[in-house]
Amino acid sequence: MNARSIGRDDTPVEYEVRVKGHLDSRWAAWFEGLSLTNEHDGTTAIRIRNVDQAALHGLLQKLHDLAIPLLAVNQAGATQPSQPASNTRISSLRRTTP
Repeated sequence: MNARSIGRDDTPVEYEVRVKGHLDSRWAAWFEGLSLTNEHDGTTAIRIRNVDQAALHGLLQKLHDLAIPLLAVNQAGATQPSQPASNTRISSLRRTTP
């Protein structure tokens, strides 16, 4: 099932995934060129466009594998952010290499 079949139209689906801490620019390659924006509140917004559910789950799995704390997943235009699971692992974002 892909994003287009869920929405039943030709509107591209965009998600914003927000994580705890700031990721520097070298992480952009690790996240395959996705848009990384360090926010003033100490979080990083990762924007992903034109994705199906498998690609979104792949990004979330990559964050999990790197132990980067997930704060929210929002679909563009959505009014309520998704809440992370209560067992979300918190760890340091300091890494020497991506």
